[in-house]
This record gives sequence, C-alpha cells and structure tokens, in this order.
Amino acid sequence: MSSTTKIEPLGAVRERVLAALRQEIIAGGLRPGDRLVERELAERFGVSRVPVREAIRALVAEGFVHFETPRRIVVRRLTPQDVQELFELREALEVYAAGLAASRATPEDLAEVEQLLDRAAAATEAGDAEAITDVNSLLHDRIVAMAGNALLIEALEPVAGRLRWMTRRNEEWPQLLVEHRELYEAIASGDPERARAHALAHVRTNYESTVRQLFGEDPEPTY
Repeated sequence: MSSTTKIEPLGAVRERVLAALRQEIIAGGLRPGDRLVERELAERFGVSRVPVREAIRALVAEGFVHFETPRRIVVRRLTPQDVQELFELREALEVYAAGLAASRATPEDLAEVEQLLDRAAAATEAGDAEAITDVNSLLHDRIVAMAGNALLIEALEPVAGRLRWMTRRNEEWPQLLVEHRELYEAIASGDPERARAHALAHVRTNYESTVRQLFGEDPEPTY
C-alpha cells in the first residue's frame, strides 16, 4: 500500500453510507417495503458490513426503516398516524419559529430567503421535483435559523429527513410557492402574530396535501 494512500475513517464511511441510503429513501429509489441487506449494501458501497450496520441503525432511529422481523429490515410504510404526529410536531415548532423570525430577522436573513424563493420559482417553472424539494427544505431551515434559538433547531433536526420524505410527494408546487412567498412577506413585516398565522395556515394546508398524495384521500379533522 502506498504511504500516501488515505484510509477513510470508519465514522466518515458510516456517514457517507447513511447519507446515500437516506437520500435514496427520500427520493423514492428505495420504496416502502424494500429490504435492506447488510451484505448486499456492503458490496454495493465497497465497504465492510460494520459501517452499513451502523448506518441502518441510524435509519431505524430516524424513522426511515424498521425491523419487520428480527432478521428482516425494510423501509417503513407510512401510515396516516405517522403523518399526523409529525405534522403536529411541525406545527408546534415551526409556527413558533416563524414568530421569532419576524422579531429577529436581519436584512441579510431576508435577502437569503428572497434568493431561495427565486430558486423555488425557477424550479417550479421547470417542474423539477428534486430541486423544488431541496430548495423548499432549505427555505424552512433558513426560517428556523432566523428564529435564533439553537434548541429549536436541535428539536427539528431529527425529523427533518422524514418531513422531506413525506412532503416530496406533494406536487401542488405553484400553491406551495404562493404560500412560501406569503410566509416570507409576513416575516419581513416584523409582525410575529401575522407570521405565526401564515405559518400555521401553511403547515395545515401542507398536511392536507401530503395526506392526499400519500393515501389518496382528504384527512379526517384532527386538530
């Protein structure tokens, strides 16, 4: 072995495998019910089974996969209750974040959100589902960051991937763009109450759209 050959640390290998598998699930390359086999994945990624095993454990903790039997790990099939619970959490945290953002956003913060909205508009015009999902996720992340509360960011981080997984099925893109522009304007106004109201309406509309896309029906009134 050459003295200049770099050995990738085990933790870095694990994160690389985890990120790749997570993105495949979110993008639909791995579908609900698909099985994850350590040996096959290790061969595919050209790594040992240890980082693959650790990546799968992380996916279990994040809610993407589960043990169908003690020896069979599959991508989870989302249920209406899964969606409801995640959106209830999103409502509690993102609505609060929007109010804080309205109070604390700087001109630089708002300029960044404007740029993201321009990117979202271009992606919507092009009908680019992956780009729309990515930029909309960045936009929500930016609003939470503008709230200036590190604990709020930490609370949302564990479910961010699952939210992307659910909401990427929502293809009501022009409506999403309108709602995001309205939310931005509410935050930019500096009025926390207005920002919270728009955030609440957006989360609930997004919940209804997501349920329709996932299950082909309107959700039952729950809250």
